[in-house]
Amino acid sequence: MAGLYRTIALSNHWFARLLRRGRRAVLNFSVPAPRALSLPLVHTFLIVRSVYYFIIRVFFCEPFFKAHCTKYGKNLHTGVFFHWMSGRGELIIGDNVTIDGKCAFSFAFRYSACPTLVIGDNTGIAHNTHITVGERITIGRYCRISGGVVILDAPGHPLDPAMRLAGKPATKEEVRPVVIEDNVWIGRHAVILPGVTIGHGSVVATGSVVMTAVPPNVLVAGNPARQVRSLVSSAQV
Repeated sequence: MAGLYRTIALSNHWFARLLRRGRRAVLNFSVPAPRALSLPLVHTFLIVRSVYYFIIRVFFCEPFFKAHCTKYGKNLHTGVFFHWMSGRGELIIGDNVTIDGKCAFSFAFRYSACPTLVIGDNTGIAHNTHITVGERITIGRYCRISGGVVILDAPGHPLDPAMRLAGKPATKEEVRPVVIEDNVWIGRHAVILPGVTIGHGSVVATGSVVMTAVPPNVLVAGNPARQVRSLVSSAQV
């Protein structure tokens, strides 16, 4: 079949040229869209889509997620996808929390009898965030977690090469709680590694890999993340 496509694409035969012209005509085909006709169609589509997503979110996605919560406050909202939930643990969520898109929450009970994730009031977590809890992860109030962020307090494999080769899990010492204090903003695709504490008011730049503690009210960036500047002027100190 590939040889036939190549022959049609390169041949100077009249039939091959006709096929190429026909293909271009199909690819470039378009029809006029008078506003009097297209605008009502667009509005109808938007209304139907909004109603459909409302039903999916309110009657399916949110109840599914709430069923996995140990405790949740008022106005907990999800998006229109089912979040991926794996393992068993404590999931405690405050008031006015939004967990949008499709996120993944994994509880690795191998390291703790009750791995716990706490999310504070008025915090938002965006699409494709992955949170792995081996012992405890705490996310404070008014935090903004952008899309594609990875937060984990337990590595997937041990650091020791011999243990990895033997297929053994990470040691208990390699599992260290993560604390994200209030009003922290974590940029897209950042990675927060075990044992990290991010101080209140700080910002983690896009794509950063945070391996050590972050002081309050600073901007960190890079791999590994380093302090770029303070977010509090000298007049405020």
